[in-house]
Amino acid sequence: MANGWARDGAVQDQIDDTVADAVKLARLRLAEGEGSDYCEDCGERIPEARRKALPASRTCVACQTARDAKRRQAGINRRGSKDSQLR
Repeated sequence: MANGWARDGAVQDQIDDTVADAVKLARLRLAEGEGSDYCEDCGERIPEARRKALPASRTCVACQTARDAKRRQAGINRRGSKDSQLR
């Protein structure tokens, strides 16, 4: 159910666009090229299971988790309210 001047299905369209954007961003963040046997950050050996799952990985799980925690989440505001647009 849409509100105000929005057409029917507009809310679902926003949800679909948000999910599509998140998938596109995740695919862009996947490493490409040749992976490494040892972590670029700490020098520890990258486990075989990780190298099989992500052949292009260059960091161990712990270091990649730390990198991901530092990455700031940025997104597109699709709410359309004036308050959220002012931030």
